[in-house]
Amino acid sequence: MTQTIALVDDDRNILTSVSMALEAEGFDVDTYKDGQEALREITRKPPDLAVLDIKMPRMDGMELLGELKKRSDLPVIFLTSKDDELDEAMGLRMGADDYIKKPFSQRLLIERIRAVLRRREPQSTANEVIQRGDLTLDSTRHLCVWKGEQVNLTVTEFLLLQALARTPGHVKSRDQLIDAAYGEHIYVDDRTIDSHIKRLRRKFREVDSDFSAIETLYGVGYRYSGE
Repeated sequence: MTQTIALVDDDRNILTSVSMALEAEGFDVDTYKDGQEALREITRKPPDLAVLDIKMPRMDGMELLGELKKRSDLPVIFLTSKDDELDEAMGLRMGADDYIKKPFSQRLLIERIRAVLRRREPQSTANEVIQRGDLTLDSTRHLCVWKGEQVNLTVTEFLLLQALARTPGHVKSRDQLIDAAYGEHIYVDDRTIDSHIKRLRRKFREVDSDFSAIETLYGVGYRYSGE
């Protein structure tokens, strides 16, 4: 089945060139020039993934990301200005799966889109239920439960937690976590992993204020400390 990408940007040149490149790769593409139009149409006709620009009129990418995450677990890649680190960190905290800085290569964007979509597909080797004390992870249903309460995670967050929970007590470096969540040969900055981990902890503490099962080993990485 052909997968659909929603592309939201107020730059017509980007809409035209990127949609042509994606269509050449076999994707269907829905293009929107502002956030309000995108929210209305994406809600009516959900795509498989959305690529959002940050700076847009009427409703910017951050507002759109927040509204979309209220409605579904739609995977999102957002586009940010070259030096706007605040946007990157904020977007990841709000639940974006990945980000790309402008100007970007279309090939890189397509590779990142494929990587995120691939991570959403159940893999035969990943079809497992992990039980670690109060934590249950069911990869076939993308289900995370802590002390009987469901915790809604993005694809990236789920894969990071799964990598940590598979080997409790063992430290995972940021590079190992990047490979687990993004796949090999995909470059992601270390602080991207840190932002995802912070959001993971925040989500668990909304369910359990005493949650402390994900530990930071400064200069080394992270580990899951639950039994």
